[in-house]
Amino acid sequence: MINKKGEKTMTTDKKTARIVGSLFIIATAASLASSPFLAPFSASNYLVDVSANQNQVLVGALVAFIAAVASASIAISLYPTLRKYDETLALAAVGFRLTEGVLYIVGIVSLLSLLKVSKEFVNAGAPNSSYFQTLGASLLAGYHWVNYVGAVVAFGLGALMYYYIFYQTRLVPRWLSGWGLVAATLIIAASVLVMFNVIGLFSAFQAVLILPIAVQEMALAVWLIVRGFAISPPS
Repeated sequence: MINKKGEKTMTTDKKTARIVGSLFIIATAASLASSPFLAPFSASNYLVDVSANQNQVLVGALVAFIAAVASASIAISLYPTLRKYDETLALAAVGFRLTEGVLYIVGIVSLLSLLKVSKEFVNAGAPNSSYFQTLGASLLAGYHWVNYVGAVVAFGLGALMYYYIFYQTRLVPRWLSGWGLVAATLIIAASVLVMFNVIGLFSAFQAVLILPIAVQEMALAVWLIVRGFAISPPS
């Protein structure tokens, strides 16, 4: 028989699961949605294209900011549930995913700074093009390193923490948490390989290593929204 306290706990955990599942979807959807808006940064003549598409870039930065906040909020929302099973790992997950969110925001600031450089470049009529090109290339490289290496490693480490708790406690099916453990390891490996120039940024091999976590997170999101956690008393 479940007492009122138990019923309240189950209701709270069900709400938490739905919130976390929704945050996974929001973070992924916002991240994907921001890409088309930020396309001018990938153009060969980006110093001109970025300034010419200022409003588009600003919308992209705003959507990317939403993705950053949602990403950081996942571990924060999970913490009250996971701390009952392993407070240290739950707190570590929060720390890594907060770091991820901060790094994404740093990347957004780099893009907004590059927008300013682009406007100055166009307004100046490019008399000192080498100066603007060097500054622009530095800001863009910083964005790529922060966004696709630093933030991704932080994300992967945070994910490993809560997937390990999921696996040990069976809060979600072990096939799903085990998939998460493997996929998080692969995405960390992808970033490390990019860091040491073993594979190229945006290469096909990097995409292959990233795909498992992308699919797994959507599967987990649906599971949490529909089924929730399989709550058991903490040992």
